[in-house]
Amino acid sequence: MTASDVKIQIEKVYKIFGDRPDDAIAELRAGAQKTEVLQKTGCVVGLKDIDFSIRNGETFVIMGLSGSGKSTLIRHFNRLIEPTAGRILVGGRNIMEMNAKELLAFRRNGISMVFQRFGLLPHQTVLENTICGPILQGVNRREAVALGMEQLELVGLKGFENRFPRQLSGGMQQRVGLARALATKADVLLMDEAFSALDPLIKSDMQEQLKDIQARLKKTIIFITHDLDEALHLGDRIAILKDGELRQVGTGEEILFRPADDYVERFVRKVDLSRAMYAHEAFTKVPVLTSAEATPERSAALLREHPGVVVTNGVAPRLLARGATGEAIAVASVDAGAAIGQCFPLLAAQDAILVTEGGAATGMLTREMAFKALARSARPV
Repeated sequence: MTASDVKIQIEKVYKIFGDRPDDAIAELRAGAQKTEVLQKTGCVVGLKDIDFSIRNGETFVIMGLSGSGKSTLIRHFNRLIEPTAGRILVGGRNIMEMNAKELLAFRRNGISMVFQRFGLLPHQTVLENTICGPILQGVNRREAVALGMEQLELVGLKGFENRFPRQLSGGMQQRVGLARALATKADVLLMDEAFSALDPLIKSDMQEQLKDIQARLKKTIIFITHDLDEALHLGDRIAILKDGELRQVGTGEEILFRPADDYVERFVRKVDLSRAMYAHEAFTKVPVLTSAEATPERSAALLREHPGVVVTNGVAPRLLARGATGEAIAVASVDAGAAIGQCFPLLAAQDAILVTEGGAATGMLTREMAFKALARSARPV
């Protein structure tokens, strides 16, 4: 990772709550644990020697159990909480050196936050809630309204702009919160347990919507959660905290299959592998023929060596699978980057589906291939 790739840099950050922070940090550096520091100094360790970087345009998930320090950490990014020691750089600038005026401008223009409990103003309409950020930035009302309507359409709330929060479901209210954060045009989006208060189905919908929005906008998103399945589904990389200490930073694959220590290994032991593995890890590449090339003789010869053949006709690719009778048939397709769990509904309806790379069909995925991939990666109980 080069310096130009880094959006946020956290350097040796400590957060100590109490009257003797210097003594507490000295104890930590000497090897004392959180409980020992509390006994010796009366101070509570919020964060201990946190050091990592976040790339431009990535979704970086910070996770841990209650009391791990994840919400404390995210509030350092906009200085809602001040660190006891260390530096925080955003876009190469140390935000600890900002004066009050600079910090206010940074909070208004450079960083936005989506809260767990929505934080909507009940006396304002959906549109008014959405445009409060641009209005505070000094954008004229006409431009702010146009911007707000654009964001509401992006989150699927076009037509609800004149409703009040009490007239919306929980999921819809959280969409308003997301639209409000996006309307500021900030590069960095902080999301603190943003979907935790939602019902499972609504939560799943919001996760998919966030992934879709991120694919288009490429914001730098810091997402807090205690749900490992959610972290694996959303995060480009994941940081795991315990007792204010960073235990591991890595991709979902690295966290899951190469845990840094016993704590991380126990943490991921019961994870849903179908959300952590992808079609490209399970599918098989097969020959691709045009309709003219897919003669019965040539297809039969290829099927003796491959589980299937993709047949293209210039419109939609079809699949001729080994053991099938008749011509190639149209089947569902998924991108190679789709989670295996997303393939299950399609494989429930069909024995095999096509897998595409860069929009072109290159292989096939069967039920057997999917389950064998999961079995290979399963941890022993």
